[in-house]
Amino acid sequence: MERGQGMRLALAQINTAVGDLDGNRARIIEALHEAEALGADLACFPELSLCGYPPEDLLLKQDFLMDCERSLHELAREVGDTIAVVGTLDYAEDLFNAAAVLYRGGVIAVYHKRFLPNYGVFDENRYFAAGEEGLVVKSGGVRVGITVCEDIWYPGGPLEEEVAYGGAEVVVNISSSPYQRGKQKERERLLKSRAADSLVILAYVNCVGGQDELVFDGGSIILHPLKGRQAASPRFTQHLLLYDVDTTGLWARRMTRPMHRYVRQGAPRGPTRVIGLVGQRSPSPGERPPLFLQGSTELAEEEEIFQALLLGLRDYVRKNGFQDVVLGLSGGIDSSLTAALAAMALGPSRVHGVFLPSRFTSGVSDEGVEGLARSLGITVETYSIDAMLDSYKEEAGGSLEGPGRAVALENLQARIRGNILMNISNSRGWLVLATGNKSELSMGYCTLYGDMAGGYAVIKDLLKGEVYRLSRHVNEREGREVIPEIVLGREPTAELREGQKDSDSLPPYEVLDPILEDYVENGLTIEEMTAKGYPPDLVREVVNRVDANEYKRRQAPVGIKITPRAFGRDWRLPISMVGVKAVADPVTVDSPAIEGDN
Repeated sequence: MERGQGMRLALAQINTAVGDLDGNRARIIEALHEAEALGADLACFPELSLCGYPPEDLLLKQDFLMDCERSLHELAREVGDTIAVVGTLDYAEDLFNAAAVLYRGGVIAVYHKRFLPNYGVFDENRYFAAGEEGLVVKSGGVRVGITVCEDIWYPGGPLEEEVAYGGAEVVVNISSSPYQRGKQKERERLLKSRAADSLVILAYVNCVGGQDELVFDGGSIILHPLKGRQAASPRFTQHLLLYDVDTTGLWARRMTRPMHRYVRQGAPRGPTRVIGLVGQRSPSPGERPPLFLQGSTELAEEEEIFQALLLGLRDYVRKNGFQDVVLGLSGGIDSSLTAALAAMALGPSRVHGVFLPSRFTSGVSDEGVEGLARSLGITVETYSIDAMLDSYKEEAGGSLEGPGRAVALENLQARIRGNILMNISNSRGWLVLATGNKSELSMGYCTLYGDMAGGYAVIKDLLKGEVYRLSRHVNEREGREVIPEIVLGREPTAELREGQKDSDSLPPYEVLDPILEDYVENGLTIEEMTAKGYPPDLVREVVNRVDANEYKRRQAPVGIKITPRAFGRDWRLPISMVGVKAVADPVTVDSPAIEGDN
């Protein structure tokens, strides 16, 4: 006999904040009440949603763990007939990344995450012990398996065991999976494979929001093994997704393709606990509000990146208690895109530009800044740095003497500009946005305490070519020149000496960027890159400069992760590498830098 008609499932894709136990609990309760009003039997919330993800070394503070436990029980008292599955901590004989099942005022069961990721941006083995037991909850005639994030990223494992040993027809996966370019397509391919292999309806709920350099993009989804995608949440925004479970056809298919029996023939990795909830009554379909299912997680690549940058910036500003931001404008593409993103994320009234011209600043730069300010509706202050530069040379000229004098004078201009921006930040409480891109940061084409000064680097993980593509996308989606054509069309220049161009110090970006992508993001060796046709001498030069400038990147502001391997959590190159990296030349030691822009 078929089971499982009449269960309504809710996936609450919410934006939580690390450490905000009261605020996160309130967000969970609000979404739970909405799910209850819509007739949900079971509401699921993202991984570690009660404490926020990733809590990092907060997990080494015992008082935080105890506060989280108290908050969980306070939350449980708010739960009625709609079961809640909430991501939380469980401090038992050890510390676990957990999913708590809450029902009618109590914590009914706790599942411990089995697979702990320890790669890329993840460091869960530092904090957590791995669970050893599966969990299946019987609700409304449906058996629901509970898993957490990484548990379903590999064939077999908890999902397969819960089907084989607990009879699960639905498996819920609560997740906090950070965004990177193209990640959602990878997730959907994997989830479809797991649903098909185990003949289970798979309900995946992801969190949404920015946390330091990470952006969580949501994209919660429900997949049926025979019918494919059933419903999906939009990306980069909070959303409550509801679905009426229909297991019709699963029993018969399992009987004719009994893979669950083959799993049971081997020794299980751990037991699976099955609990039934007494007294729960699922309303008949006619008693529930009707559902109108729709939704797609698909976005074009530029739009996906655009939405990630907006969300990451907006949440960083909000979660760190800032109201306004300030940035240096040079009339170049990098600062122009950063300003446009800030104005669109925060509103023009909260974005303040600063133009810091010198004797080397061209009229094109002035025109570009004016056009951008008009387009965005932001304020711009102007401070000429020539007198300050001349005074420095007169009062502290001895500090500039040496074989690197010419480069030091160029970098001094960037540092004067950085000082002015930080003074504005100190005096007015505004967050300084750094405007450098990944091509510059890779090659060390930036100045410590100059254009690298700032609290948040919005486009830190975009190569120069991607900066241009995203800028054009912004203009296309808005149907106007948000970023003026005079900015898009000019050749990149630091304007730190007469007639300077980026190409004086760097290979052309259309040549450089593919090499950087292959080395930094794809992990190719010098031999593999030269086999693709890149000039061997150029490849070696690029690799040496990337490696030699790690000391700069360690001092760079945090920025939004977009690519599979961003500078920050993903990249942990030693600074001191005897016999590995080349000796840096004076330009690499502190490259000519820009007023926030190349």
